[in-house]
Amino acid sequence: MRVDVLVVGAGFSGAVVAERLASHGKTVLVIDRRPHIGGNAYDRVDAHGVLVHPYGPHIFHTNGMRIAEYLSQFTEWRFYEHRVRAKVGDLLLPIPINIDTVNRLYGLALNEQTIGSFYESVREPRATIRTSEDVVLNAVGRDLYERFFRGYTRKQWGLDPSQLAASVAARIPTRSNHDDRYFTDTFQHMPLEGYTRLFERMLDHRNIRVECGVDFFGIRRRIVASHIVYTGPIDAYFKYCYGKLPYRSIRFEHEHLAGAAQYQVVGTVNFPNDHDYTRITEFKHLTGQVHGGTSIVREYPCDGGDPYYPVPRPENEALFKRYEALAKQAPEVTFVGRLAQYRYYNMDQCVGAALKAAENVLAKLGMEKVRPAEGSRPRVRAATAVASPPAEQPRHDVAPSLPSRTA
Repeated sequence: MRVDVLVVGAGFSGAVVAERLASHGKTVLVIDRRPHIGGNAYDRVDAHGVLVHPYGPHIFHTNGMRIAEYLSQFTEWRFYEHRVRAKVGDLLLPIPINIDTVNRLYGLALNEQTIGSFYESVREPRATIRTSEDVVLNAVGRDLYERFFRGYTRKQWGLDPSQLAASVAARIPTRSNHDDRYFTDTFQHMPLEGYTRLFERMLDHRNIRVECGVDFFGIRRRIVASHIVYTGPIDAYFKYCYGKLPYRSIRFEHEHLAGAAQYQVVGTVNFPNDHDYTRITEFKHLTGQVHGGTSIVREYPCDGGDPYYPVPRPENEALFKRYEALAKQAPEVTFVGRLAQYRYYNMDQCVGAALKAAENVLAKLGMEKVRPAEGSRPRVRAATAVASPPAEQPRHDVAPSLPSRTA
C-alpha cells in the first residue's frame, strides 16, 4: 500500500496530524492497535446505557483558545468545571487545598487575609526545589503533605514523592481562596456528544483511511509512505535498544449501580490514605447525562499493562534523551505525543504539539504554503443535563467505517 503519510496511533496526537495533512491534500493512513479510534480519550455507552470513559476520566480544559477553536470544528461543547474531593478520615475535602480544606480539617475560621499566615507557619522552607516532596513541604508543611499527598503519590507512581521530579506535585497548586475547581483554565468544557464522536468527525475525510486492530510493527514493511508520524512509545520504535523507559499503568474497575441516581457529590473523589485504588469517578457528573442508574470507575495504578504515564525522574529523562537522539537521526519519522515524547501531556498539550508537528511534516513534504488550522468559535450549549447520549453516537468496539467527506 502506498500513501503520502502513515500515522501510527488514532488518539489526539495522531488524529490531529492526520486531519491537518489530509486537509492539505495528503493521503493518510491511520492505524491503531486497539479496536477503536480515540486512544485513551475514547468513550462509549456501556451495557447499561451510560456514557463512560473506559480508560478513566478525560476532562478537557485549556488556556489556548486556538486549540479550543480548532477542536470546535468537530464538536459542540458542554460547559463543565471539574471538582474533586479527597477522603481524609471521615471528611471529604476540596483538593487542590484551599481555605475550606484547611478550615474544615483543623476547625479554623481562616479567610483570604489570614490563610497566608497559616501556610507560612506550617511550611518547611526548601532553598532548592528538586522533588515533589520539596514542592509540597515548601508550600504547606508536613501534616498536609502526609494527609493529602504522600499516600496518593505512592499509590499513583509506586514511588515516594521524594523520588519524583518536582513537576509532578507542581501540577496541583495550593490556593489562598475558596476556589474548589480542580482546573482554573479559561476554557473548561466537555464534547457535547462525547470524544469518540469528535474523533469520528476529525477523521471523516476523503484523504484519510483508518484501520484499527493493526500493529504497526507487524505491517511497517508493507506500507510505502513518504513520511511516518509515530505516536507510540519511542523506546518500542527503536526495539528497546537502550532498555525500556519506565511507565506507570492503571487497572480500571468499572461498576454500574442500578437504581442509584448519584453515587458521590462530585465527579471524582481521591483516596490518598485508604484502599488500593487512588480515586473513583462518576461519569454522569462529567457528561450531564440523566439515567436511572449510574456508572463509576475505580483506578488501581500498577506496573505492567498499557503505558499511561511517563515516570518523571532524572534518570528516566536521561534515558529518553538517548532515544530522542536516535529520533533526530530518522528525518523520515516524526515522533509526537505523550508516549513518543515521553511527556506528561494534557489533552490540549497533545493537540498543540500535534498542530505544530503537522506544520513540520508539511514543510518536509515540500508544501510551499501551509494554511493555518481552520478554527471556529467554540459552540457551547448550556450545562443542562441531557436525557441520554445522542442516538447517533455508535459504540466502537470494532474498526469504524468512516464515510468520505468531500472537500
